[in-house]
Amino acid sequence: METVDSWKSHGGTQGVYRHASRETGTDMLFSVFVPDHEPGTTLPVLWYLSGLTCTHANVTEKGEFRAACAERGIIFVAPDTSPRGEGVPDDSAGEWDFGLGAGFYVDASERPFSDHYRMASYVADELPELVSEHFPVDPERQSICGHSMGGHGALVMGLRHPGRYRSVSAFAPIVNPSQVPWGKKAFALYLGPDKSVWRKHDAVALIEDGARLDELLVDIGTDDPFLEEQLTPGRLEQACREKDISLRLRRQQGYDHSYYFISTFMADHVHWHADRLVK
Repeated sequence: METVDSWKSHGGTQGVYRHASRETGTDMLFSVFVPDHEPGTTLPVLWYLSGLTCTHANVTEKGEFRAACAERGIIFVAPDTSPRGEGVPDDSAGEWDFGLGAGFYVDASERPFSDHYRMASYVADELPELVSEHFPVDPERQSICGHSMGGHGALVMGLRHPGRYRSVSAFAPIVNPSQVPWGKKAFALYLGPDKSVWRKHDAVALIEDGARLDELLVDIGTDDPFLEEQLTPGRLEQACREKDISLRLRRQQGYDHSYYFISTFMADHVHWHADRLVK
């Protein structure tokens, strides 16, 4: 692991790191904030998955999470959203909603994407191993959150790995990707035509099929231009209601899909996770 950059912030250290990934076959960048702590102690970790077109840098630079993480003693980790580099295939039409910056946190099974687009295994297995090796993480105290495509990723990770994360939250998540344009395109190209496979990467479908979480916190902006066509939060609300899952869905009046929205409520999410990570 190579340190790309490092800064002092809120008494802790904000770093950006690079490593050669066995899962993606590329170099991968990620950021980690480690708050000030007593030598020899381990800290809970909050994983953050970013949305379409983003890298680790968007939340690192705009997310405004460090003050709350420093106050509550939480490590914050933000990976990239896809493999990148020479030989990594992109959207053939050059669109922004697929390929580079749009890995959808799945392990692709379809050529030519299957060699590099293995973001599910990267986020669930490889990156936690690396972070635990180099940072003072307590693996028994993990939580996960994300935005948009990353909100989809956070929900699915939580549902597919029961017991791993003490809490799961999301900002403007794509909750039912197998039924909306962004997800249909990505799943067809990454996972192939068998829609039964798609259900394993769809939060609403996973809940319908019996996967459970104790509770969820989800924030959406009422002025989000993607709300009705791509995010469809009502479907998550219905699925959770039918399966008796506690969902706190907050409709934030006047907010959109941007980091102006996310940064406004980021501290709320950090403190919500912290309340569950310190138990």
